[in-house]
Order: sequence, then C-alpha cells, then structure tokens
Amino acid sequence: MTTYLIGLRCRECGARCPAEARSACNECFGPLEPEYDYDAIRARTPLESITTGPLTLWRYSPLLPADVAGAVDLSDGFTPLRHAERLGAELGLPKLHLKDETKNPTHSFKDRVVSVAVAKARELGFATLACASTGNLAHAVAAHAAAAGLNAVALVPTGLERAKLTATAVYGATVVEVEGTYDQVNRLCAEAAEELPWAFVNVNLRPYYAEGSKTIAFETAEQLGWRAPDHVVVPVASGALLTKIARAFRELDRVGLLQEEPHVRVSGGQGRGCAPVADAFQAGADEIRPVRYPDTVARSLAIGDPADGRYALEEVRGSGGALASATDQEIVEAVGLLARTEGIFTESAGGVTVAALARLAASQVIRPDETVVAYITGEGLKTLEAFGDRFRPAATISPKLDALTELLELSPAKVRSW
Repeated sequence: MTTYLIGLRCRECGARCPAEARSACNECFGPLEPEYDYDAIRARTPLESITTGPLTLWRYSPLLPADVAGAVDLSDGFTPLRHAERLGAELGLPKLHLKDETKNPTHSFKDRVVSVAVAKARELGFATLACASTGNLAHAVAAHAAAAGLNAVALVPTGLERAKLTATAVYGATVVEVEGTYDQVNRLCAEAAEELPWAFVNVNLRPYYAEGSKTIAFETAEQLGWRAPDHVVVPVASGALLTKIARAFRELDRVGLLQEEPHVRVSGGQGRGCAPVADAFQAGADEIRPVRYPDTVARSLAIGDPADGRYALEEVRGSGGALASATDQEIVEAVGLLARTEGIFTESAGGVTVAALARLAASQVIRPDETVVAYITGEGLKTLEAFGDRFRPAATISPKLDALTELLELSPAKVRSW
C-alpha cells in the first residue's frame, strides 16, 4: 500500500466522494479535503520509519494524499528551523524560532504544495500542470513540471514582480498575464478547469495540493524533538497555509507521533491593504468581507476573497491566537529587521510575518515564556521592487583610504582596529 488516502470528504456537509480531480462537493458545493485511514497509519508507521526516510517532505508520505512513486525529487522541504536569538532579544521572545522556507528549490514554501500536486497529477494521468498565481506558485509549478516532463501554464495578474515572471518563464512555462486581480485570475482558471484537460494545482487539484502545507508543521514538530510549539505565526493569503499547519499538529497527535498532546496557539498576519481575515478578527466579525482592490507591497498575499479565510479565522479564535495587519512601511522595516538580526533576506510576505510577530509580542498576545515558531515563506530577491530605495549604498567615494575614513569619520588607527 503506497497511500492511506480513503477519498475526499466535504468540510461543510461531510459528504464523501472518490479521490479524483475535483475541489467542490456535489451536495453543497463546500470544499473537499482528503480523508485518511488514521488507524492504519498509527499501526503501521513507527517513528523510525519517518526519521530514517528521505530528507524531503516525502518522509511524511503516509500522511500525504499522493503516491510517492510519482514524486519529483527537487529536494523539497526539510528546511532549517533556527533558534532566532538576536531577533528574539529585540522582540522579547527568548524561545523564538524561524522556519526558513527560503531554502526550498524555488525559494518559497510553494515547492511543498506543488511537489504533492505534481505527484497527484501524474497519478491521475495529466500531461499539463497549470495554476493561478501571485508569483511564487507559478515559479514552483514551472520548475516541477519541467523536472517531471509535463507542460506548464501559469496565469498571473498584471503588475507582479518581474523577478517572479522571469523565474517562471525560464523553465519553459507558458506565462499569461491577465488584466485584473488575483481573484479574477482564479475565477478564470476555475472556468478553464471545466473545459481543458489540465491539472490546475490550486483549482481541480486543490484538495491534494493544499496538503503539502502540512509538511511544514510536521518538520517543525520533528525538529523540536517531536513536540509541537506553543505558538505559531503564519502569513495569510488564501488562509490554507494557516489552517493546514493547525491541522497538521493534530494529525501527528492522532497517529501517535508526538511526545505530548499539542496545544498550539495559531496567529497570522496580512498586509494592511489586503487584510480581509485580519479585519474580521479585529472587528469580532464572523463574515469575511472581500477586498475588491488589494493594495499592499505583499503581493503574494494579496487575495481579496480568500477561499479558506473563514476556516483560518476559526482556527485562530479557537486556539487563542490573533490576527494582525501591517502597513507597507512596517512590512519593509520588518524585512530589514529580520535581515540584520538573523541574516535571512525574506520577501515582503515574510516581512508581514515578522511585523505581525512584533505587533503581537508588543501587545503580549505572544508571551515570552512560549516556544514560538514564525514561518518565513519566501526569499527577498523575488520582491526587490517592494523595497524601493529603503536599502541602498551608503555613499559613492573615490578609491582612496582618506575618502573612506572621512566618510566613516574614523582615523586610520581606528580603521585598523575594525
């Protein structure tokens, strides 16, 4: 047996259906998610079988919905979990850790979800991999499709960072810019999925694709000695990453892989110009009001109508966490703070995580005694435009020592002591 997947189950009404390429329930149109034989996993998956597995996300294959035989080995996952002593000292969080997703093959956590989606696409016999994307997903789809010998098509909203478009097209993918927002692109892809024989990873393969996000939490627990953290901070776009991280810790407990029962408080962050979930949390509302025209430097999070927004809101409230939003200036400053304290250059979405972390620590939502994990989801070289002139050379000087010492207001003796 290569997978413990039973089939798909509706999150709303509980109706079940076969594990095929579809994302909505026939009964109530609610979202579908994979259902597993947890009893079999618990009985047949000893801890040793995971710890001796590959140093990729596929070491957790019993809890994933695709046959590992269809996986593409780009070394997705098993990224570092770093004790962030210097950033933690700045924020008053001595037990702060950072999960550094910039180390993935295309430098964002999207490699995880695409790795699972590709395996499922091959299993179901698709020849073309497609997506609606704000950049990182397109990059990951293009790379994995190339390695798997599949065609790749990425539909993106106009105005994305050029680095993300170049990094997608270089793999031979067909990149199509669509006039409009991400939500309009996503609707177009939903229509296309009904007519074209393509595997849209975040449309008709969404139930499987989203499961790749769980592996970031599986690794977190393993790297903490098979214990869950007390508090996690997650950037929120569609809300799927946050909900899957929360669920992952419960799954590990259910199959007997944690040292103790998890009690994880889940918090999240969004950019102020597109913060429908954070706004609902702050207002004490249950309804997520879509943002029609997102306006934030964190473009990879700029989903105005998040598909999993309600579920993310429920996870945060149910766990005792919180949601915060950050201005563009706060996001950029947080990118600089992370870089100068921990040597990690994150994209604007990671700036949202750090800005939310700082805000929640300052308001004592996150406590100093908690083991905290913040998820840094992508690399800064992808979003250079977001930083404008904030990070630039200090000066231009002539090639003479006097010019340098004058600039630094140092004597030659002090220069030598540096």
